[in-house]
Amino acid sequence: MKTKIFIIAICSLAIFTACEKDGLFLKVFGLDSSDLQASESEVILTKDNNGSQVLALSWSKSDLSVSDENIGIPASVPYEIIEVSAANDFENSITLSPQGNTYAFTGASLNTLAKNLGFTAGVSSPMYFRINTALGTNTEPKYSNTVMVDVTCFSIDMSLGFILNADHEDTGFRLYSPESNGEYSGFTGVTSWFNWYLLEGDGTEWGNLGIDGNAFRIANDESKWNFWYPGLGGCYYTTLSITDEQWTATYIPSLEITGDITMAMTFDRQAVKWYASFTTTGNNATIKVSGIDAKLYNASTSTDDAAAITKSIGFVPQTDSSLTFEWNSSSAGNITVPEAGDYTLTFFLADPRQLKFQLKPGKTVVVEPISKYLYLPGIDDGISGSWTFDNYLTLLSEDDSTFAGAVQVNSLWGYQMGLISGDWENVYKMASNGVLSFKSGSNIAAPAAGFYLIKADLKNLTYSHTAITSLSYAGFNDDWNMTTMDASNVTGVYTKPVTIGAASQWGFKLYLNGGWDDFYGGADGTLIFGGSGITDDAGVVAGSYDLVADIIGQRYALLGEKIYIGGLNDIWDFSTVVLDKTSAGVYKGTATITTASSWGIKIYPYKDNWDAYFGGSFTSMVFKGDNITDDQSLAAGTYDVTIDFINNTCTFEAQ
Repeated sequence: MKTKIFIIAICSLAIFTACEKDGLFLKVFGLDSSDLQASESEVILTKDNNGSQVLALSWSKSDLSVSDENIGIPASVPYEIIEVSAANDFENSITLSPQGNTYAFTGASLNTLAKNLGFTAGVSSPMYFRINTALGTNTEPKYSNTVMVDVTCFSIDMSLGFILNADHEDTGFRLYSPESNGEYSGFTGVTSWFNWYLLEGDGTEWGNLGIDGNAFRIANDESKWNFWYPGLGGCYYTTLSITDEQWTATYIPSLEITGDITMAMTFDRQAVKWYASFTTTGNNATIKVSGIDAKLYNASTSTDDAAAITKSIGFVPQTDSSLTFEWNSSSAGNITVPEAGDYTLTFFLADPRQLKFQLKPGKTVVVEPISKYLYLPGIDDGISGSWTFDNYLTLLSEDDSTFAGAVQVNSLWGYQMGLISGDWENVYKMASNGVLSFKSGSNIAAPAAGFYLIKADLKNLTYSHTAITSLSYAGFNDDWNMTTMDASNVTGVYTKPVTIGAASQWGFKLYLNGGWDDFYGGADGTLIFGGSGITDDAGVVAGSYDLVADIIGQRYALLGEKIYIGGLNDIWDFSTVVLDKTSAGVYKGTATITTASSWGIKIYPYKDNWDAYFGGSFTSMVFKGDNITDDQSLAAGTYDVTIDFINNTCTFEAQ
């Protein structure tokens, strides 16, 4: 037995086809070349199909066995790679590592592949694929048949870099490389410690080198972290150099108008613009704009404010209303105000390709809109393990600056309230129990861990916590007796059967803790705290339904015995994919995928009713949301499908 264990340890099936053991050999049987197929024979790539699946490869997999039935075959055997080339001899090729025996290309990934193979934009060119199958990286491979796909790629704009947030979503901020050489720069408006990535036009994503002590150094491998700005929120001039593998952030806390007018400009972070309104008393007044207290952060300073390098900046206006600037405040150029009167000067810095200014008669009175959400960093660090902006209250009245929401509370150190996600500076704290203060005081004392209704009034600077013990409905069939709903295994999600005989006059509402004061109304699948009655019962036929309500996610649904999927394989009907209820809010069935859908799918709760549907994504369904396109990445085959309104998910599991 000791000999057997020793030999197994040194004779890996991933390296050798056989090895000697006590005078015998272990042999692996069944390795064969794969049968490769492509979903398309021709693909024309455009910017419009960048995010869509445009090509899928699938191939047969060898059925391996080993001469000693006591020894299993590792899951990594056989070793498979996809070889891609512009020539059928594969002398120069690019390799891809698949997971399983399918591989899907989005328009962006296939376009990048074509670019790396030297394809000419706008010209149809053959792209060759084959599967290299072997028992290990140093064993003789077997090749599949070669598949050719004619690919027409489009020109990739490498002049713009797209700033993504920590969730890899586009923020709308851009950096500019005039020579398309990886030297990017531009102005951004960010919150303190804002996390981000840079996405290049060819799909390459850059983040921070994933090694402690290397802030402002860049990397594009899988181990990269997100970049992070310093702890001062506001305007930054940002550069990123692919050549130097570094980025910099120059914080510009203020811009001053000097000359015949002296005043500070105001920064609009989201629009990335500076503006000021003023009055001149004489003709041909001249003014300049500069900043003298900018701070440069780079790889040598890290995010240490004390180490930041002091800079000054001077803007130079051009006759065509464009702007340039110099890193010297004395370089600022004159702007002439032709006649006496009221004016607004605005510097537009969001588009790094063309910085521009505008001098317009009249004063601008800017009314800052209040946020739709009031974020609660620290409210659940006992659950999540960190302070995040994932929990929030929803705006009730912009005039009154009031917010409310149901929240799972487990706070270790208290929490704060803020109107801007990611902003750690402009927050509300506790002045005393039930009383808020802005940018002062201590963390808000949280109640004991549990489920609460939290209210906040920013005009009167008050807040409250109310434990949530139950949810009830009333109003169906004009019956206003409360019926207590059943709590599910997901906090904040409740269910209850309801029989609808006729539409109610005022709709139905959901009530907290068996009282009439705190309630939810709503419409179109969205719950609204204190809202009008929900009238969806007028749009369904009389019968029995399950009411599912999620007061944290503020969503609801009235569901029958079956659910229907339209659009799979581009078939839009109510008979091809039908799922049956297995429990309140959960539906299961099977579906066969033969081809990727062209437009995605929708989930219909009522037969023959095209107006009520769920879109969104597999991980977050949204009533009347955009078509779900996650199905486009699934390989052909038969799947077990589960639609779960309790967890708000849709899953396809291959049989």
